[in-house]
Amino acid sequence: MTDKTIPQARFGRTGHQSSRVLFGAAALSSMSQEDSDRVLELIQQYGINHLDTAASYGDAELRLAPLLSTSRDKFFLATKTGERSGDAARAQLEKSLERMGVSQVDLIQLHNLVEPDEWEVAHAPGGAVEALAKARDEGLVRFIGVTGHGMTIAKMHLRSLERFDFDTILFPYNFSLLADPDYRRDAEALLALAAERDVAVQTIKSVARRRWADPTQEHQSWYEPLQDPAAIDHAVNWVLSRDQLFLNSTSDTTVLPTVLEAAARASYSAPSDEVMLADERAQDISPIFDREELAGI
Repeated sequence: MTDKTIPQARFGRTGHQSSRVLFGAAALSSMSQEDSDRVLELIQQYGINHLDTAASYGDAELRLAPLLSTSRDKFFLATKTGERSGDAARAQLEKSLERMGVSQVDLIQLHNLVEPDEWEVAHAPGGAVEALAKARDEGLVRFIGVTGHGMTIAKMHLRSLERFDFDTILFPYNFSLLADPDYRRDAEALLALAAERDVAVQTIKSVARRRWADPTQEHQSWYEPLQDPAAIDHAVNWVLSRDQLFLNSTSDTTVLPTVLEAAARASYSAPSDEVMLADERAQDISPIFDREELAGI
């Protein structure tokens, strides 16, 4: 451990003291094991003790396996299933356990549960929620969460929490996104309910800049992250100034060191709206979601 250690906080009702920055293992999806090991060494230098992956993140689960084989007890381990039926979700969870070489994950999450028809299937008898609750009872998982993208996800998470007592939620959260009054209203209602129920809150897209100008080119992330260190510092502080929130790191490893450094030295005091608006102008920041498309990413 170094003097760059990122502070920890209680991860909701799980009781785990998680680093305020969680490692988004989507960054490892197409990496070699050698490159992945370097990234995992970097995050450990900053004291990150919470890994967030998914069955759909390419080879990410496989890339975590060597670290978990020697250091499983050092990390809160989360993965996700995109399946909606119970049998398929159970099968995907078992495959994830096999790929990572573990007998249990701390958290299994329903991945991107935003479309109403998929929501109905997942919550119906025989659906994924029922199957994951059974897996929890059997000791394959400890906690159950729900994640999502897009402009309607905060409202959908509210609906999900009405139907099932999820332990965690994950959704997009950044300054430009919260400028949308409808999204802000839904997000604030969601955060209030999460606080009332002691549900852990994970944020994504917190250092997003805009969509790529040429989406056909190959990139580590489907959106363009901020590159400017000062703007990243402001964006990280803006999220982490809210004690309730955990920041899930970007899948673009070119900016990962800057994000970690910003979190390690963060004042955890939100920059003013004037500062954030100045960054928007200088960095040409624009929302990466709208209400018509990209909900299913």
